[in-house]
Amino acid sequence: MTVASSSPPRHLPLADSAPREKKRKRPLSDGAIAAPFVAPAMLGFAVFLLWPTLRGIWLSFTRFNLLTSPEWVGLANYRRMLADPIFWDSLKVTVEYVVVNIGVQTVSALAIAVLLHRLTQSSLLRGIVLTPYLMSNVVAGIVWLWMLDTQLGIGNEIIAAVGLDRIPLLAAETWAIPTIALISVWWHVGHTALLLFAGLQAIPHDMYEAARVDGASEWRMFTRITMPLLRPVLAVVLIMTVIGSFQVFDTVAVTTAGGPANATNVLQFYIYGSAFGRFQFGYASAMSVALLVVLSAITIVQYRITRAGQTDLG
Repeated sequence: MTVASSSPPRHLPLADSAPREKKRKRPLSDGAIAAPFVAPAMLGFAVFLLWPTLRGIWLSFTRFNLLTSPEWVGLANYRRMLADPIFWDSLKVTVEYVVVNIGVQTVSALAIAVLLHRLTQSSLLRGIVLTPYLMSNVVAGIVWLWMLDTQLGIGNEIIAAVGLDRIPLLAAETWAIPTIALISVWWHVGHTALLLFAGLQAIPHDMYEAARVDGASEWRMFTRITMPLLRPVLAVVLIMTVIGSFQVFDTVAVTTAGGPANATNVLQFYIYGSAFGRFQFGYASAMSVALLVVLSAITIVQYRITRAGQTDLG
């Protein structure tokens, strides 16, 4: 006779009875982390740059004077611009200003940056070099207007004191644009020099030490080490300064107001006068678009020629 076992039946463990591991949260990507910080800048870019640019392009195809609604005229403003002698003269004057400003400013800033890098590391000197840039450009223009006044300016007082004739630096067609360009150089050169100085700081000091051991002169080290390795920074600085130079306005506005005889009527000042002086906002927008195209083309050419995206520093 078989006796049934009194032990309780054994149950096989269910496969799903094992505790489930909690899913780990995926870490946020760099883009997701950066988005809240970038958003305010992107909003400002969209509101104050992108939207005005798009609206300006649209207005360039219209006739608009603020008093009536924009009237679509197609390419009429651009045809007028191509036939406008004042526009071409303003563009020529602007190019003349840019050539003088960029030429003198780049050479001066490079010399100052190299001297700061090779001879001294004084923060005080760097601060002194930057001092003019801390002044408002309008204030700088007014100060130089007083200093270069033909009758009362200290500049012409010094010229007269040494027995020379007074020079109407801001009132003569020959001298006006070079003088304004040099005023801009005085105001910007410290800032440009510090940008180049920052680029020089990235060049390894060991290269100069090795070159000095090999008997290289300062000029040879400048041409064979400094300039090749500084090229990307110098290229970016040139692009920035060229764009800024084409947009000169405030110095002209407070010193010569486009005179004498349109000798300093740079393109930005002519655009301003067309828009807010003669209320031809459509035509002014067309000239602004033309300036945008010119600056874009110049920037692309500069970027490719100078190889700004490449470095020789291996």
